[in-house]
Amino acid sequence: MLLSDPNRLRLVAEMHARPGSTVAELATRIGVTENAASQSIRKLRDQGWVRSEKVGRMVHYEVVGDAIVHRILHDIIGVGHLTSADRSDHAHPVTTD
Repeated sequence: MLLSDPNRLRLVAEMHARPGSTVAELATRIGVTENAASQSIRKLRDQGWVRSEKVGRMVHYEVVGDAIVHRILHDIIGVGHLTSADRSDHAHPVTTD
């Protein structure tokens, strides 16, 4: 299963909590290298769990189908919500066309 990998699960949780994060931000938050985060994000994106948007030289990521992910993270795994102050560092949520 795609979310059986702890790093991918943590990345999904971070992208759900902080939509629009970059690879560098995500890697720092979950304590892995940017290369490891990038490889995990690639697998998540290939399976349709994550979408990206390039803004200038930066690529921002967020979870696709956030309502389903929300239920998985909160009801099944027990991931808590961030406060609005925790979310304030993100000015680039991914947009859809």
